[in-house]
Amino acid sequence: MNLLAVLLATAAPSMVVIDEQSVRVQEPPPHGAIGTSTAFRISDAAPQPRTMEFRKRILHVGAAIGLHPIAHDEVYYVLSGTGEVTSDGQLGTLTAGMAAYLYDGAVVGIRQMGEEPLTLIISYPVKQPPGNNE
Repeated sequence: MNLLAVLLATAAPSMVVIDEQSVRVQEPPPHGAIGTSTAFRISDAAPQPRTMEFRKRILHVGAAIGLHPIAHDEVYYVLSGTGEVTSDGQLGTLTAGMAAYLYDGAVVGIRQMGEEPLTLIISYPVKQPPGNNE
């Protein structure tokens, strides 16, 4: 077998290009349905198996992702607006270009602050099914 055949046989799946508008949904934010939001479940458009979630969410004025425990590390990255992030009772203010790295086991949430909607990227690993230790 030549090198090209070996590389093709072990190649990763083809990339997936996703237009965020194709996965846009108006809905209450998760973990409490506090206010309204626009969700872009970008990674949901990638076929399984995949190992991460990558989502964009706009929290409209007065909206929040309620406090909830996480069973993985998670990142909230702010694109625009201002948010107040909570992790195990510790508060922090995030603005455009800032991120909160949140740790497995923490109780976390974020709420929109001010007059401008809060636009953020949320990323975390996909929970693997039992028995899949790869």
